[in-house]
Amino acid sequence: MRLSARNQLQGKVVAIQKGATTSHVSIELTGGAVVMAAITNEAVADLGLTVGEPATAVIKASDVMVGVD
Repeated sequence: MRLSARNQLQGKVVAIQKGATTSHVSIELTGGAVVMAAITNEAVADLGLTVGEPATAVIKASDVMVGVD
């Protein structure tokens, strides 16, 4: 996969929670951390996402927020 986004985290799909129009897809990374993405149900179907299969979380830096206490 060739993308301009440099933040690409490889892992496997561990959960897909479908809603009315949006699904929450959880991807477990090496080391056990889990990231979640909210994507359309149509995108889940188009990508053929299934639990247990490999997937890559691609994060655009402009969409990441950082907070501290």
